Amino acid sequence: MNKIIYTEEAPKPLAAYSQAIKAGNTLYISGQVAIDPSNGQVVGKDIKEQTDRVIKNILAIVKAAGGDLKNIVKINVYLSKPDLYKEFNEIYSKYFNEWRPARTTVAAKPPREDLLIEMDAIAIIP
Repeated sequence: MNKIIYTEEAPKPLAAYSQAIKAGNTLYISGQVAIDPSNGQVVGKDIKEQTDRVIKNILAIVKAAGGDLKNIVKINVYLSKPDLYKEFNEIYSKYFNEWRPARTTVAAKPPREDLLIEMDAIAIIP
């Protein structure tokens, strides 16, 4: 049975998609950007601040589905420029230090110029 996951602790979807879908034990989290769910505004002008907000959004969705950080098994990262990688990884590593999900990181044009990063994730939640 598939279930839509939604939390006020992550940004409201801006188009025709769900924050996440839980299919069986697998949680598919839609791409998250650096939007503060409390006001709908982009957080931060640098990659460190934006990375922190994106990860907080992902974790809020995972928690809403009954999981935590260690349930995340795969993350895809889309950076607006390859030269942001080092600073991005500094913040990412603070969250994913001992537990390190599989990850893909690529440079891709963001949907808006003020967004430097987007991330999606997959989690397994029994």
